[in-house]
Amino acid sequence: MMLDPAQLAALAAVHRRGSFDFAAAALGVTPSAISQRIKALEEVTGTLLVRRGQPCTATATGLRLIRHHDEVALLESSLLADLPGLNTGPATLRIAVNSDSLATWVIPALAATEGLLFDLVIDEEEGSQEWLKRGEVIAAITSHAGPLQGCDTMPLGSLRFRATASPAFMQRWFPDGPTAEALARAPAITFSDKDRLQERWIMRHTGTSARRVIFPSHRIASSQAFLDAGLNGLGWSMNPDILAAPHLAAGTLVELFPDTPLDVALHWQFTRLAAPALAPVTDAIRRSARALLVQPP
Repeated sequence: MMLDPAQLAALAAVHRRGSFDFAAAALGVTPSAISQRIKALEEVTGTLLVRRGQPCTATATGLRLIRHHDEVALLESSLLADLPGLNTGPATLRIAVNSDSLATWVIPALAATEGLLFDLVIDEEEGSQEWLKRGEVIAAITSHAGPLQGCDTMPLGSLRFRATASPAFMQRWFPDGPTAEALARAPAITFSDKDRLQERWIMRHTGTSARRVIFPSHRIASSQAFLDAGLNGLGWSMNPDILAAPHLAAGTLVELFPDTPLDVALHWQFTRLAAPALAPVTDAIRRSARALLVQPP
């Protein structure tokens, strides 16, 4: 059975844009055409592919078909690059990436790769693999080494974080140093409920062995805002060394404990079927990681 590429594209657009109207606008067709394509695809597959709602989302089978659509589109893009007379434009590569990598070392790698459009899904390094597992992305930068069925994994090195705060914040909240008691009161800054970096650092450097460490925290889902919030004394946070280093050198940020970094190992994980077409991106990711991440001795 041959699946209709236009129907698969409609399915992917509905899931990613969240509605039939937005999918229609993205593909340059009418909402009625999108509805007809989804209905025809559901008839061919004999199963529900889209949960209608606000937003519309793909079912598990729908996600598997979206992954197939992405893989085929990427393979076709690689082929058409060698056949300029048939080339209809760049393919879109959907990647899950953590915010800190995006803010420090990933953009140079993407900029070094031509002929693709990038659709980046932002999640924590511990959560990005789930997007790949569900079939919503074709590759992910993740802290999970795998294995993951149908995927290959490449170690990249470690992104180094440092626990930092402004000198004024240190004076106010840690007059006797960042003790376990002081850390339980001082406001931290976390990316989301999935963000465990602050918790891991506290457990490592205070000897706390509880399953969960409780501390007050602002929620700010932005690496740059983490840095700005720390500089303005809003809280303490785990910042990538690459971003924090100039401020540590200038004294506008200080480490809570001197020279106590936390290294997070990262991996490039991607679908095996698309590996040949992904090779230029994989090479660029590897080069940027070697230049900017902490490599094993």
